Amino acid sequence: MPPQGGSPTEGGRFLPPPRAVLPALCLTQITSWGIVYYAFPVLNPAITADTGWSPWATTAAFSAALVVSAVAGIYVGRVLDHRGPRTVMTAGSVLGSLSLLVIAAAPNLAVFCAGWLLAGAAMAATFYQPAFAALTRWWGPDHIRALTIVTLAGGLASTVFAPLTAVLADHMSWRATYVVLVGILAVLTVPAHALALKAPWPPAPPSPPHITGGHEHVVRSRAFGMLAVTFTLSAFAMYAVVIGLVPLLLERGYTTTQAAWALGLGGAGQTLGRTLYATLARHLGVTARTVTLIALGALTTAALATAAGPYALLIAISVLAGVIRGNLTLLQATAITDRWGATHYGRLSGLLGAPAHAAAALAPFVGALLAKPLGGYPALFALLAALSIAAAVTALGARPLSREE
Repeated sequence: MPPQGGSPTEGGRFLPPPRAVLPALCLTQITSWGIVYYAFPVLNPAITADTGWSPWATTAAFSAALVVSAVAGIYVGRVLDHRGPRTVMTAGSVLGSLSLLVIAAAPNLAVFCAGWLLAGAAMAATFYQPAFAALTRWWGPDHIRALTIVTLAGGLASTVFAPLTAVLADHMSWRATYVVLVGILAVLTVPAHALALKAPWPPAPPSPPHITGGHEHVVRSRAFGMLAVTFTLSAFAMYAVVIGLVPLLLERGYTTTQAAWALGLGGAGQTLGRTLYATLARHLGVTARTVTLIALGALTTAALATAAGPYALLIAISVLAGVIRGNLTLLQATAITDRWGATHYGRLSGLLGAPAHAAAALAPFVGALLAKPLGGYPALFALLAALSIAAAVTALGARPLSREE
């Protein structure tokens, strides 16, 4: 088994992974996330000011796209297992470009919402899930290194495209800005997916000896159900914390600039965290790793709920929380392979990720709705810490038996 990884042939020999795949996916993840996802929060104030649509309505359309992405990911996963990522990701890039053109030209809120529903399907076909499936199959035993590299690149999406979107919006309307971004998206991602992902899709590796009955048996298992609950609770808490950090600090008397720096440095911590995951995976088993990371996430959330200052302490907690989030991204990317092998990775990851992605999409709204009746954001963060603790407990039940029952 070569240290560079690779995919197994039917004769048991390992083929090296296609060279063009990793740089291509780094490029397309930065571009797809940066334009389809991160451009919206930058442009939304201009959208609402120009159209008169309420911020709640436009943000709801964006969140609906994330829910569509979660549901569509189930079907995408099945296609990935059988046909590989080339057709899925190329079509997703085309659909993403068309959906943003619909959004840019939307004469009313209904068309605007329809455009975001199309964008949700494009997200399912171009974001991390299909990229992770490609890397897991092509890189085989070295998939953690490949996943780490791509997620590090993906973490730069907001760094690159949020400022670029803001610069464009300073010189043209939000509609024209989206048109320019669509051109960038189409030019960088459609050819990259069509040309770099054309290598033969290797046969699925055999299931581990303790897995019997196919993917249906795995989906019905107690471990799979508990893992789905774990990631759903954890995703809800994590995304509610990210969105709630700025209002939490504003509520405590810090300035908008100070709150923004805390959030931004937390994002830097997320990038740092992804570089540490391979080391963590070597030293902790899958269950211990899952419980530890989610429990540490609960600890940082509880610290933000209770610590009013000084500001340097809050910055340190935010960075540490970002480190945990960065590890959780890779924890979820490797959860299927670590427990059930890579045979049905696409299908199982789609089913496992659907409720978690939906929870992440709804978390900002639900968190904002709960903050006022709870008495403020510190109380909300205390509740989110409790949810993370519950997720750590359910993770204990996500250990597959040595032989599936």
